[in-house]
Amino acid sequence: MSLFKKIFSKEKKETLDKGLDKTKKSFFSKLSTAVAGKSKVDDEVLDNLEEVLVTSDVGVETTLKIIDRIEKRVAKDKYLGTDELNKILREEIAALLAMTNVGNETEFTIPKDKKPYVIMVVGVNGVGKTTTIGKLANQFNKQGLKVMLGAADTFRAAAIDQLQIWADRVGIPIVKQQMGSDPASVAFDTMQSAVKQDVDVVIIDTAGRLHNKVNLMNELTKIKKVMQKVVPDAPHEILLVLDGSTGQNAFEQAKAFTKATEVNALAVTKLDGTAKGGVVIGISDQFQIPVKYIGVGEGIDDLQVFNKIEFVDSFFK
Repeated sequence: MSLFKKIFSKEKKETLDKGLDKTKKSFFSKLSTAVAGKSKVDDEVLDNLEEVLVTSDVGVETTLKIIDRIEKRVAKDKYLGTDELNKILREEIAALLAMTNVGNETEFTIPKDKKPYVIMVVGVNGVGKTTTIGKLANQFNKQGLKVMLGAADTFRAAAIDQLQIWADRVGIPIVKQQMGSDPASVAFDTMQSAVKQDVDVVIIDTAGRLHNKVNLMNELTKIKKVMQKVVPDAPHEILLVLDGSTGQNAFEQAKAFTKATEVNALAVTKLDGTAKGGVVIGISDQFQIPVKYIGVGEGIDDLQVFNKIEFVDSFFK
């Protein structure tokens, strides 16, 4: 099937396969139970399948879309055997994701007409935000791009220290101030340094306090306004980092942050340590925001560009 032609390198594909292993085993274990003793896809099988998808954190709305698509095939074909369900599911999930203009990339890229290209990273504490920044910086640095980090999460000394460790590890400059400093001031200094040093990519970390606080919204707005004094159209990307292992909680965080600021890219982390990888399918479908990156391991190269074709292929492999 041409839709599933291999476009990732063998090494990247193996990492993705391994990263989705827990999700896959959990999903197909539930699927086997759902069709046990059945030879035909009937209403009971569809009800069981709906439960499998929801409990795999695909999300209710996306699950209903998938079930609707399968129901139409059952009505059209009159008889569909349960042995075909795996193939049908794969095709319908791939077709659903194909309807969204996201997940087409295979490599880490930035627009060539934006310099510096400014990425502001948001998300609650503990989702893997700093690690994602470090791994993203590493990918751009490996391409020969000049990268700079800005430590605008000034509410935790640990956040500044962690970002410094990543900057040292990747071998790139970082702009930081003391804990408790004004985050907008750090962002301003970072932008000025980046312009002066002819940097290609700037990645700004921000505080990961609870997303339901009004002051977070105000702070992010202030940071953006200060950046724009130096680079008028910054930030070009507001990247929300979500912890895939939290399942439906990741949906709620996405809803809250998209209301608080103009998020235009998503990263879903920690997929290797959970059976909740189905959340990527739901988030890709439900939010009109591209899932750009997924975390499928702890290694420095285990942040991958999200590609829906490869993702579905690994999910059903």
